[in-house]
Amino acid sequence: MKNALRSGELQPFSTSWSEGREPRPELVHTVGLEKCVQMGRRAMDWDKKYNNPQWHAVPGKPHLRKGIGIATVMQGTAIPYLDMGGAYIKMNDDGSFNMMVGATDLGTGSDTILGQMAAEILGVPLDDILVYSSDTDFTPFDKGAYASSTTYISGTAATKAAKMAAERIKIRAARMLSTEKKVIEPEEIKLHDKKAIAPDGRFVTMKEIGYNSLHHADQEQIAGIASYVAPSSPPPFAAQFAEVTVDIETGKLTVDKLVMAVDAGKIVNPITASGQIEGGMSQALGYAVCEEMLYDEKGQAREKDLLDYHIFRADEMPEMHTIFVETYEPTHPFGAKAVAEIPLDGVAPAVGNAIFDACGADLHQNPATPERILKAINEKRK
Repeated sequence: MKNALRSGELQPFSTSWSEGREPRPELVHTVGLEKCVQMGRRAMDWDKKYNNPQWHAVPGKPHLRKGIGIATVMQGTAIPYLDMGGAYIKMNDDGSFNMMVGATDLGTGSDTILGQMAAEILGVPLDDILVYSSDTDFTPFDKGAYASSTTYISGTAATKAAKMAAERIKIRAARMLSTEKKVIEPEEIKLHDKKAIAPDGRFVTMKEIGYNSLHHADQEQIAGIASYVAPSSPPPFAAQFAEVTVDIETGKLTVDKLVMAVDAGKIVNPITASGQIEGGMSQALGYAVCEEMLYDEKGQAREKDLLDYHIFRADEMPEMHTIFVETYEPTHPFGAKAVAEIPLDGVAPAVGNAIFDACGADLHQNPATPERILKAINEKRK
């Protein structure tokens, strides 16, 4: 890890990327890459396998060789000074909240993640946040679900909107809890467990606050609206590990195990984040091993269906594990960075390195098909 990027160093790409604007150099605040390597190394039992001739051989099958490989990767988090997300939150008279966000949940669980952030600020369970997303007729503007940006950009907007609503809740709760003898200041109020709680332990419920604000006294709509444009793109880091078996007579490749140790800042929802990592590794596995479009001399596609264009079936998938190495990214209200795209980055090079470790086949083109592996093995033998 001698040449790895470290906290406090300049983000190298920030000196040149611009999206048509002047580059604005950025410092990297959080780097968990070395720990990612350590954790993945332990999970793969690397020290007992790498450079171990006994492990590389498969007993009773001299034509098979096992190999192990690693790749370290870095990704971006949104596009700085360009990506923008908005959020609007209003309180209902039963103490629940409606949150409108422009961000689109593509199956990544972003509605849940954004709702979790708002719920944490407002001191209510996630079930009390009704999230409406994607409908451009009534939700705030959002740049789009791309560039690993939703948790970071739209999540910050949702958090800011929730804080605005929380301030109005505290002001009203302080008024409801104050007496002639004891005046409660809004900043003394704590929001927790669907209650606004005074320092002496007295409280009013969110339902009582919602009813009071809309129907009873000095009526108002408690709400918050906010947007966010990021001035930085804090990179997540990861160490991708792969274990493979190669048939040196045919070039057939079997990917036996994939392990990814990821620094994506604080993980807001481990279940959805793990799903994104495993889904990304699955997609990247096809890119690494079997998915390819080839064309004949007339420009006609050779692969025209899923029989010829092979996508891994469930029973063909390798063993997969995700390890989160949490850091706290100071530019996000909950310390989060991106997690969506980084699992696509490391599988192909890690598998390529594992193939080289297994049989010495040095590939320079994806996917690693049996033909290419066998050709590289034969070239090595010359």
